[in-house]
Order: sequence, then structure tokens, then C-alpha cells
Amino acid sequence: MNLNKVLLPFLVFFAVVIRAQTGDTLGIKPLSQYPQDQLKTDEYGQKYYYDERQKAKIYEINGETVVVMDELRLVNRPKFNNQLDKNFYLFLNKKLYRVYPLFLTALQQYRDIQKDMQNMDSVAKRKYVKDRQNMLADQYEKQLRDLTTTEGQVFAKLMNRATGKNVFEIIKELRGGWSAFWWNVKGKVADIDLKEQYNPRKNRTDEFLESLLYSNWNSGYLQPYPGAKDFRSPK
Repeated sequence: MNLNKVLLPFLVFFAVVIRAQTGDTLGIKPLSQYPQDQLKTDEYGQKYYYDERQKAKIYEINGETVVVMDELRLVNRPKFNNQLDKNFYLFLNKKLYRVYPLFLTALQQYRDIQKDMQNMDSVAKRKYVKDRQNMLADQYEKQLRDLTTTEGQVFAKLMNRATGKNVFEIIKELRGGWSAFWWNVKGKVADIDLKEQYNPRKNRTDEFLESLLYSNWNSGYLQPYPGAKDFRSPK
């Protein structure tokens, strides 16, 4: 199958094609100059290199370097009602920077546990959970203790956005209902509601956070977690 014919409608709607003449301004090199062991193959059997910094796939088609940029979802900066509103937006961005690496660690741990348990029978799951039940909860405990109230709220929001479960549900899944109950009590003492759902449509702070996430992802300041852009806000 001719890759040019397959890619054309895709490029028109979802990507930008940049030819070799303009590649120098982006630091793009011919495909042959990238490490061959890092090349990938798309669904049509065509080899390409994925440039993480540029968020682009680099192909060689008919002897020319072709760059296919990732689709960018542009989120407008929220309308600020006053200067205080704008200051909070900038304040929230600083908190996001501090929390994000910790969130990525916790999310990866949680997903690893889920993957490990996927093909276990009920007996093996019980043993596995007993062996590792303290790991993720202990990670939360340290983070919630060290972070400020706002940072703890951001952490809980990010986990809910990424997993579809609030922090209370995650802890209940791994450690049981009684433990989750007490974690919710501890969270409320610090003004962190572990049961709150992430909803940018209805919650002003979540609207700010969603805008900040895409702004930082698109600019390359933060790296999206796997599946980050699949999120759809509840109505």
C-alpha cells in the first residue's frame, strides 16, 4: 500500500507535514542519521523515528524527510474574572510542577500492580495484595504528609483523571474499606477530599488544571502520561 496515499487525509486533518528544507529550523535530521535500534514501524510497515522533544514522527518517503507532528489539543486559557483569579491560575501551575513527578511515580506503581494481578486467580491475588498492600498506600501517606494542602488536592485530582477512580477508591481496592475510610478522614483534616471527582466542566479549579496540563504538554514542559489525552470530562 502506498504510504503517501494513506497518510494524505490523515495529514490534512490531524498533522502538519514539514519537508527537509524547513527541517533544519526544528533540528530534524534525515532518518538514516537516527539510531537504527530506536526506529519504530507503523501499522503500514513504514519505519520512522519518534522525536519526543518535537512530538513528531520522522519518515523518509521517496527520498525526502517527512515530519508528521502529533495532533495538538489546544485548550484556551480560562477567562479570568479578576486579578485574583489569574494569580490563582499561576499559583496552581507552580503546584502542578511540584506534584507531577510524584504523581507519575504513584500512577506507574498502581498500573504495575493492576497488570501483575490481571491473570491471577483469587488465591494468588489475595497473597499478592497481602505482600504488597502497604506499598502504594505508604507512597500516598508520605506524599500527603509532605505536600501542602493545595498540592495534595492536585495530586488527588491527577490520580482521578488518570485512573477514573478517586484516591479513596484506589486505597479501598488495595487495602480494604476500613483503611480507605480512615484515609478519607485524614484527608479531610488537611482539607483534601479523597472522594472528589475531577470534572473540568463543573469545577473551576479543575478547569484551570486541565488548561495547565495541556499547555504544559503542548509546550514540552511536562510529558503526558500514557493515555493522558484519552480523558473525556464527565458532563
